[in-house]
Amino acid sequence: MNYVYLKPELENLSQGSRISFARQMRRMTQDEVSEKLGLTGECKRRSMTRYERGDRIPKEDRLLEIANILNVNVKCLKEYDFRNDEDMMYMLLWMEEMYPRMNVDFGFGDYFPNKRSKRIQKFINEWNEMRQKRFAHEITYDEYIEWKFQYEFKEGEEDEENC
Repeated sequence: MNYVYLKPELENLSQGSRISFARQMRRMTQDEVSEKLGLTGECKRRSMTRYERGDRIPKEDRLLEIANILNVNVKCLKEYDFRNDEDMMYMLLWMEEMYPRMNVDFGFGDYFPNKRSKRIQKFINEWNEMRQKRFAHEITYDEYIEWKFQYEFKEGEEDEENC
């Protein structure tokens, strides 16, 4: 018997939808994640269902456990603060999953040459490089999503380039 794997769709940009998307990309069931979290009883899946629906927000330590089980950077799954540049970068990566044909061109680094805009421009450049590899079939969608799941902006890199 052959099974067809369909790429999951991101329902919205909520934390719960992102957890669900990552779990489905890892081809795991809610029961499997619940078991790895050490949940027991007849309703062991209930916590995962509530997290994915947004009825419950996982505490920081539980979110870290979920991220480890799903093998993703916890920053992909955390709640975002839009005053934080890094959180905005992750949100852009997730928006692309909802709107895969969106075109991103934020070439503003030359116009606002401050530390913040250079940092964001560096991220956009990295992202565009990976997108081009995907569109040129140099990497698969799975490799591209893996890059997104593991993406971590390293503090201080933008300063080293200016030295």
